[in-house]
Amino acid sequence: MASDSELSDFLKNVEKKAFKRAFYHVRDEDAALDILQDSMIKLCSNYADKPVAELPLLFQRILSNTVLDWFRRKKTRNALFTNLSDFGSDDADGDFDLLEVNASGDQEASVESAEQWIGRVQTLEHIESAVMALPARQREAFLLRYWEELDVAETAAVMGCSEGSVKTHCSRAIQALSQTLENQGLKP
Repeated sequence: MASDSELSDFLKNVEKKAFKRAFYHVRDEDAALDILQDSMIKLCSNYADKPVAELPLLFQRILSNTVLDWFRRKKTRNALFTNLSDFGSDDADGDFDLLEVNASGDQEASVESAEQWIGRVQTLEHIESAVMALPARQREAFLLRYWEELDVAETAAVMGCSEGSVKTHCSRAIQALSQTLENQGLKP
């Protein structure tokens, strides 16, 4: 059984990566925050009695299911209602900090020149847009394998598919990302 402090520490450690993963799926910062919060609440209320070692896979599965639930609700809502905001501008970027998760500390920032920093920011923006352009299953497999660093079996368990499907989705995602980044002038 996980103690309250172990559960709290686990949630603190996965918070940023889980938010980024949810954001990649839904492309809406507020919705990603809601999904993250719902996932954390579900983990705490339903699985707090599980051992700490089981929490990472449980949380990834809960997060995946919560994202799918969000898409189902959105599809139903869109079928029944029309949002007036859909007719407005499409400026969903807001104040999202691309480098927040990848911040490595102040020491490297002081050594890095402004040109290098701008180049790094632009490269990360290209990579982020390429990842967001992937089909949903490829994006999910890619993020679970390489962002969350799960192995093939764990990814298959989270996605609810075979290990072969995970390998196929990852391979196709890597090929698509490589091609997209190469077309943008970046050598993968």
